[in-house]
Amino acid sequence: MTTKVEAIVFDLGGVLIDLDIDACIRACKEEIGFEKADEFLHPCHQKGVFMLLEKGEISKEQFASEVISMCRPGTSVEEVSHAFRRLLVGVADYKVQLLKDLASRYDLYLLSNNNEISMPESLSIFEKLGIPMDSIFRKLFLSYQMKMLKPGDEIFRTAIADISALSGVTASQMLFLDDSQKNVEAAIRNGMQSRLCPQGCDLRAVLADLL
Repeated sequence: MTTKVEAIVFDLGGVLIDLDIDACIRACKEEIGFEKADEFLHPCHQKGVFMLLEKGEISKEQFASEVISMCRPGTSVEEVSHAFRRLLVGVADYKVQLLKDLASRYDLYLLSNNNEISMPESLSIFEKLGIPMDSIFRKLFLSYQMKMLKPGDEIFRTAIADISALSGVTASQMLFLDDSQKNVEAAIRNGMQSRLCPQGCDLRAVLADLL
């Protein structure tokens, strides 16, 4: 018998906020001349300088400097940030009410590979929708602040320990939703319930089978 879910842990990009990696790569190439963007960007797991940014090992200024060195001459930090913000599309309308409903019945958390460039924009998206993250989620677990990345065990163990301390629930009572199979497998490996939620899937249908 499956343990009753008491807390839900969401990935952000691809699960709650829709992403358009092709638009981001296109903007990088067309707007700033970053022709190698598609060598580094991946829907779930970044590489090279992007991975360092999401792990919090370099600042957004250092990241921009590295990217600018691969762009057309004269590219500014703001132009780099603007191109990379094209990755974020927005939140599907139905998810707004879904999150409100879930927050009234469960402790909600966020566990995201994220960075200094995209996170402020993500916070703004939720704010404009009338569901500020600090009102919906009990705690945000963000890779660049924690200096850890999914699917590493360390970030899951840290999040599980903190959630247990806050909510008094065990790993088996936590449901983790992510659009990466590797991240789902890591969550299960660390004792959580987990389900793959590819971008575009209906979260209502997924959760109806689990809650």
